[in-house]
Amino acid sequence: MSYVVTENCIKCKYTDCVDVCPVDCFREGPNFLVIDPDECIDCTLCVAECPVEAIVAEDDVPADQQHFIALNSELSKLWEPIIEKKDALPDADEWANVTGKLDQLER
Repeated sequence: MSYVVTENCIKCKYTDCVDVCPVDCFREGPNFLVIDPDECIDCTLCVAECPVEAIVAEDDVPADQQHFIALNSELSKLWEPIIEKKDALPDADEWANVTGKLDQLER
C-alpha cells in the first residue's frame, strides 16, 4: 500500500510533507504534488505534516477521489522529485478548502 495525494493539494502545494519523507517519494508539478507509489515506504510521516489533509492511505482514498490513485502513479513518472520544502503557492490559503478543483490541475 502507498499513500496518495488527493484533490486538497491542488492550487495549494504545501511542501511540509517533503521535508519529512525519508525516501524522497514526492514529485512536483506546477500546482500539485504527487507520491511515487513505487518509492513510498508507507511510513505515514507525511500524513500529519499536510496542513490541508491531502495525503491519505491508498486504502482510505474516498470513493469520489479514487482517480487520484492512478493520477499519482501517472504523474510521478513525468514530474521531477522534490526533496526540499518550498513556499506554498501564493494563494494557497484561499484554495485550501475549495472542492471540485481537479479542473485546476496543471500538468
